Amino acid sequence: MAKRDKYTAPRNPQTYESAEAAVPTAEDRLKGIENWYESNKKILNGILLGALVLVAGYVGYNRFLKAPKNKKANDAVFMAQDYFANDSMKLALNGDGNNYGALKVADKYGSTDAGNLAHFYAGRALLGEGKYQEAIKELKDFDGKGTMPGTVALGCIGDAYMELNKPQEAISYYEKATSDANDIFLTPLYLERLGLVYETTGKADKAMAAFKRIKLEYAASAQARNADKYLSRLGDYSL
Repeated sequence: MAKRDKYTAPRNPQTYESAEAAVPTAEDRLKGIENWYESNKKILNGILLGALVLVAGYVGYNRFLKAPKNKKANDAVFMAQDYFANDSMKLALNGDGNNYGALKVADKYGSTDAGNLAHFYAGRALLGEGKYQEAIKELKDFDGKGTMPGTVALGCIGDAYMELNKPQEAISYYEKATSDANDIFLTPLYLERLGLVYETTGKADKAMAAFKRIKLEYAASAQARNADKYLSRLGDYSL
């Protein structure tokens, strides 16, 4: 059992029995990327679609002011963006027969900004298709440092590694995805994943630290509602 906070008298564990029964095990919560994505779809899509608005303006700027190759790349990625925004992942990935998918755009225009963004779309779509190793490659090829899509890419790499049963690699990427304390949307989202992976790998102290950080720093987040349940399951009743 994890060590309790020595400055706070623990509450009666029996009061948490119903809460512990209500929350799934760490293994259950980590099972299946698509199930997890569906439960957090509104948050992730809202963030990504917001990023797309910024990208659309940037694409418009590039379309008129940059080199012809960039213009072609921007035109090519437009339909992949549209399919991605509408959750049509297969079309976003492979195209529709008349328009390139993200894989083709990334391959043909990889040196352009649009080609770089196509790596992200391709990686996310491949993750949804269960092609985890390929997803990791595309997401690692995406240069999104300092942006919300960049944070999502790191989290998605962590998800792919979990599906490949490589929790240590997953932890590394979840830690990167939770490094921005000011990100009130994505940081608690991936802190929850990080804490669950810590728990399943026997790192109870680190799991508790992750869940406490959610509760203390992101109290308004959806993930904070489960923090007490996770902590009580680990034997910590100090919060």
